[in-house]
Amino acid sequence: MSIESNFFTKAVHAGTRPEPVTGAIMTPIFQTSTYVQSEPGVHKGFDYSRANNPTRQAYEEALATIENAKHALSFSSGIAAEQAIIQTLDANAEVIVCDDVYGGTGRLFRQLFSKYGIKFHFVDMHDDKAIKDVLNKNTKLIWMESPTNPTMKIIDIKKMAALAKNAGAYLVVDNTFATPALQNPLDMGAAFVLHSTTKYIGGHSDVIGGAVMINDEDLFKKVKFVQFAAGAVPSPMECFMLLRSIKTLAVRVDRHCDNGERVASYLAESKKVSAVYYPGLANDRGHGIAKAQMRRFGGMISFDHAGSYDDVVAFFKKLKVYSLAESLGGVESLVNHPALMTHASVPTELRKKLGIGPNLVRLSCGIESADDLIADLDQALNS
Repeated sequence: MSIESNFFTKAVHAGTRPEPVTGAIMTPIFQTSTYVQSEPGVHKGFDYSRANNPTRQAYEEALATIENAKHALSFSSGIAAEQAIIQTLDANAEVIVCDDVYGGTGRLFRQLFSKYGIKFHFVDMHDDKAIKDVLNKNTKLIWMESPTNPTMKIIDIKKMAALAKNAGAYLVVDNTFATPALQNPLDMGAAFVLHSTTKYIGGHSDVIGGAVMINDEDLFKKVKFVQFAAGAVPSPMECFMLLRSIKTLAVRVDRHCDNGERVASYLAESKKVSAVYYPGLANDRGHGIAKAQMRRFGGMISFDHAGSYDDVVAFFKKLKVYSLAESLGGVESLVNHPALMTHASVPTELRKKLGIGPNLVRLSCGIESADDLIADLDQALNS
């Protein structure tokens, strides 16, 4: 297998080459705001660090490489990356969004951008009729996650890409949960892939970031202009940290998957759990599609606690290895209550419809011992 096709090798070497002055193996942190010009407008590709920075350039090259993209653009957060895509649209544009989308994404669309003449339709993307009912000449984007946050729905990326293309629209895939290690939506026809690099790409719960990966040259230029003009760029230090983290992405995700598979199997057998949402389980609704478009099934799991809400709160308090916190994708295992945390901004009726109720629990399985993770869940559920 060639270096170009082996993700483990690609992740280690993407975007990095020895620094020419000293031979440093890691790209330096170019902590500068501006660059000296030999004449007005004559420079070596860098004039102001909002526009470009050598550390950010290396990081973006690495992002493009791991997602099989021609271009990547980095941002100060995942939400800033989403915002940049929406800011390429004109007023009166319409966007079809998967109903089970990250709460912050829904809040951005419903409470901010809907004020500027952009219309958002939140639909179940397993329902072909629901999509066709809102698809029209003004539809510019179809926006999806797979797996979705937090109910772990699997959406057919190739199918959505074909639908978008036939409608003269573009498919956006939030690939945060799967990571480039497990699936590459651009290869399946998506026009935009985005990540909250805070999560698995960063992997250590110590940096905030976002990214957009693109193949189409015109779309790249549009988002690049927003990055430059709106200025929601990461600092050189953040770029350095995220570039460093990409090197271990493959090995970390492999371990996340190992632990996710074992924890999901444990939960599926527990009498204190009424339902498990994990595409790696053979009886999961999305297992077939996930098996076709993902290489493995990830470290994210949601489940319904079989007890009362008081039992759910008691469960959280008894956990010792899992920490109750926002976010996901770090080396440490986290537990989340979507209804009151990440998805609190989702309208109440929609939360009920989606099954984001008081008993839904979301796990981000870290890279600790799977035996310890299962033992922790077991004592918290059964003691």
